[in-house]
Amino acid sequence: MAIAPIADAHCDTLMLLVGERPKGTSLTSLPGHLDLERLLAAGVGLQFFALFTVPAFGEALGLQRILEMIAQFDRSVASSEGRLYPVLTAADVAPQAGRVGGLLAVEGLSPLRGSVEILEVLHRLGVRSAMLTWNERSSLADGAMSQASQGGLGDDGRRIVAAMQRLRMVLDVSHLGERGLWDLLEMTEGPVIASHSNARAVREHPRNLRDEQIKALATRGGVIGMNFYTEFLVDGEQATIGDLLRHIRHISDLVGPQHVGLGSDFDGISASPEGLKTVSDYPNLRSALDAAGFSPAESQGILGGNLRRVLQEVLA
Repeated sequence: MAIAPIADAHCDTLMLLVGERPKGTSLTSLPGHLDLERLLAAGVGLQFFALFTVPAFGEALGLQRILEMIAQFDRSVASSEGRLYPVLTAADVAPQAGRVGGLLAVEGLSPLRGSVEILEVLHRLGVRSAMLTWNERSSLADGAMSQASQGGLGDDGRRIVAAMQRLRMVLDVSHLGERGLWDLLEMTEGPVIASHSNARAVREHPRNLRDEQIKALATRGGVIGMNFYTEFLVDGEQATIGDLLRHIRHISDLVGPQHVGLGSDFDGISASPEGLKTVSDYPNLRSALDAAGFSPAESQGILGGNLRRVLQEVLA
């Protein structure tokens, strides 16, 4: 059985196109972990592109950077000769030969200051997924790395989550603090993803998910995208593809392989597993899944089918 094109729920590549020293002018060719040419060569058919701004930018510059990244994505689509297209509806999710679907996802909504109106504008500009927080605490919620207060969703966060459900945007709980995750699940319906998070039972780290969180996401039909960052995979060692497979196996045994996907975090991480250094190394992951005993159907799901299933439901 042929393996369907890969789908990846997180990369930070658009950051390379903005700022004072951009690394390029288009997603077509870039020096980092991925670009359009290498995505196509590796068999990636769907790629989430994060709209990320560092908290130090503040709200005004943060929103400016989000808009600049959207503009760069649009320019890349226009110059791609049809090889890159925006994913806006469920009809855009199915694999298309020789093309990559790009889905825009905001990584940290604090620059919106709780404004539903700005969220609606971003939706009209093509944004289809978002995380409430990055690692920091904001008026929306606590981030995963700043949970001293054990705070859940604030009023701004609840207002934004309700609007995302109304707009049929993909809710993403990566980077969200533990109590905030439970608050979000309590007030929403349908699948929720963790775009780039791993298993805390395998590697103890605040950015990884506890088993009860993984079970809750699976009960809702969600998917956890495996993050390739070495620090989230192992403690104090150079990670290998085998270490990534330990997280995949744990979640698969816990809730089933249908709830596992990919969330590489390429171009946002400083270290990735041996044998999986860039998008060009995806054939190594395919081979590793086969060697680990996953069936062709299970591998298809992990590599892309499971994430597509969620998108087709949420964006319908």
